[in-house]
Amino acid sequence: MERGNQTGNFILLGFTDDPDLQFLLLGLLLAMYLVTVLGNLLIILATISDSHLHTPMYFFLSNLSLADIGFTSTTIPKALRNIHTHSKGIAFAGCVSQVYFFLFACQDNLLLTVMAYDRFVAICHPLHYVDIMNPRLCLLMALGSLLVSVLGALPGPLSILRLSLCTNIEIPHFFCDLPAVLKLACSDTLISHIVLYSETIVLGVFPLTGILLSYSQIFSSILRISSDRGKYKAFSTCGSHLLVVSLFYGTGLGVYLSSVATLSSRMTLMASVMYTMVTPMLNPFIYSLRNRDIKVALGRVLSKMMVVGEIPVLLAMAQQGRIQVISQVVLCS
Repeated sequence: MERGNQTGNFILLGFTDDPDLQFLLLGLLLAMYLVTVLGNLLIILATISDSHLHTPMYFFLSNLSLADIGFTSTTIPKALRNIHTHSKGIAFAGCVSQVYFFLFACQDNLLLTVMAYDRFVAICHPLHYVDIMNPRLCLLMALGSLLVSVLGALPGPLSILRLSLCTNIEIPHFFCDLPAVLKLACSDTLISHIVLYSETIVLGVFPLTGILLSYSQIFSSILRISSDRGKYKAFSTCGSHLLVVSLFYGTGLGVYLSSVATLSSRMTLMASVMYTMVTPMLNPFIYSLRNRDIKVALGRVLSKMMVVGEIPVLLAMAQQGRIQVISQVVLCS
């Protein structure tokens, strides 16, 4: 096998080589991507437009929706283009860029941790919630998660730049996943694997630890509530978030376990689909279906969009009606 240092193209093997499945796969991925983008955009618009949702919980939720859009946009558009053009190649620079933005999109982990802390303060310290979760702290937490993601994602692609990479190599994935790229290096990857594990700890393990600590305190406080109605009300305030956390980390853990327990790249690929596509697509539905305030805000946004969409139609009808009136006047005269 030839060797190169940051040269040549990679080949993304993708999902399948069966031409009969290409059209179906293209439609499925495109539909999932559009639903993900539209659903998360609606959450953001609802949060911005409704003053009742100008609270820390919905502020972080809108940030999570924005991060989900970036997360899916890192991988799906390239996969769609490859399927549409029947091309599997990706340039070295594009692969490194995809590795960086994919790791940067792991800002989801940090935002879920921040949201867990918000729920901890709301349930365990309700009387001091407004003072603790003030706008300044919320902004600092959001900017902090962004900064950690920007800096934490840098070592991964930088570790690729120092490797001697093989040319014309195949990646059994639909995007440039860092572990898959490291497996195809022609030089020693010890430092790169150390970087990979360090990033996993910073962007994955630490946020998960924070979430678990917050929910341990939350469950402890809920158990001390005497009435069943009070317990249900307290738990319902964090039910959607807990479901999203379980889905996000459950699928992410599935990717890791499938890559370790089996040599089948197909299993790893399917687990990655759940992690990178299905979870961001379901998040808006989870929060909107279980939250009355979001439902009301979404209804207002959709009604405004329908009214705005009807304005050109009404103008055209009015214009047509005016032309008909003028023509009748001319004929009568």
